[in-house]
Amino acid sequence: MNEEKLPPSDDAELHAYVDGRLPPRQRASVEARLRGDAEAARRVHEWSEQRELLRALHGSVLAEPVPAHLAQAAQQLHARGNRIARWQRWGGMAAAVLVAFGVGWASHGEWQARVAGGRAQPVTAFARQAVTAHVVYLPEVRHPVEVEAAQQQHLVQWLSKRLDRPLKIPNLAPAGYELVGGRLLPGDGGARAQFMFQNAAGERVTLYVGAIEGAKARGLEETAFRFASERGMSSFYWVDQGFGYALTGRLPRQGLLVLAESVHRQL
Repeated sequence: MNEEKLPPSDDAELHAYVDGRLPPRQRASVEARLRGDAEAARRVHEWSEQRELLRALHGSVLAEPVPAHLAQAAQQLHARGNRIARWQRWGGMAAAVLVAFGVGWASHGEWQARVAGGRAQPVTAFARQAVTAHVVYLPEVRHPVEVEAAQQQHLVQWLSKRLDRPLKIPNLAPAGYELVGGRLLPGDGGARAQFMFQNAAGERVTLYVGAIEGAKARGLEETAFRFASERGMSSFYWVDQGFGYALTGRLPRQGLLVLAESVHRQL
């Protein structure tokens, strides 16, 4: 007896399913499809894990009322459909969770810039985007990168061209981390590159790089190391010649600092 292959559920419907936004009948229909479509079920599982990771970063903040000015900003962001679509393309993440994560970051004092007058806001935003990108791709098994380490020369050439700056991938092998590969990502004011590294235990760190918008005008062409940590996710970030770098991972501060210093020396 030949079984009829179920038609794949489109991504928009799967996103809505992960977000819990489907009516009961449609949700039941999607669940029936998932039982017969292993690939779709795998994607839904990965997206659900990503969603929970982002919620875990700011669980207490998500339970608080959203300040009026932040709610207004979120509504404006939602109205810009092209940006929401861009976020959704980042590994299929639910747009509402990313907006909530952004609000959570902005609300949490530990992640705020300490420079008077908001001069460091672009750097803080850059670091926030780096952590968001890390959390989105951290659980990926089959597609953690666009270009694998085996094509490192092509990866460097491609991303250097897209970021309009010669890039170099640091060697973290002495610290036990091998290059997995990299990918191109969107960012405020221009393209971003993300390089992923992994150790023998499967622990991953990512290096996020890109130009800081308005760095020269704001006097941010060079900055010292800055550290941010929230619910086990940590990041060291800095600016060198107007270019931002952020190394992110689920590591203790000292362990991540050793890797960040190695990256800084090599770049």
